[in-house]
Amino acid sequence: MDNDLAVAYGYGDAARRIQELYPAGRKRDAAAAVPEEFCELMTLCGPAGYVRERIEAFREAGATMPNVTPAGPEPARLIETVKIWL
Repeated sequence: MDNDLAVAYGYGDAARRIQELYPAGRKRDAAAAVPEEFCELMTLCGPAGYVRERIEAFREAGATMPNVTPAGPEPARLIETVKIWL
C-alpha cells in the first residue's frame, strides 16, 4: 500500500495503522488492515467480465494509460487480452 496515495484517496487512518504494524513485524496484520475497497480501486483482479467492466469504468472516468502487470502462467496472453479490451 503506497502511504501517500492511500492518504490522498482518503485512507489515511488505514495507512497509518499499516505503517505501525508492518515495521513492527506484524506483516499479516498489516496486510489484513489494507481496506478491500482500496484494493478494488487500485487493481484489476478477478474474472474477465469484472476486469472488462472496470476497464470501461476507468475509460469513462478519463484514464488513458493503464499500467498492466499480468500475473499468472501466461502473462503475454493476458496482456494481449487486455489490449483487445482497451
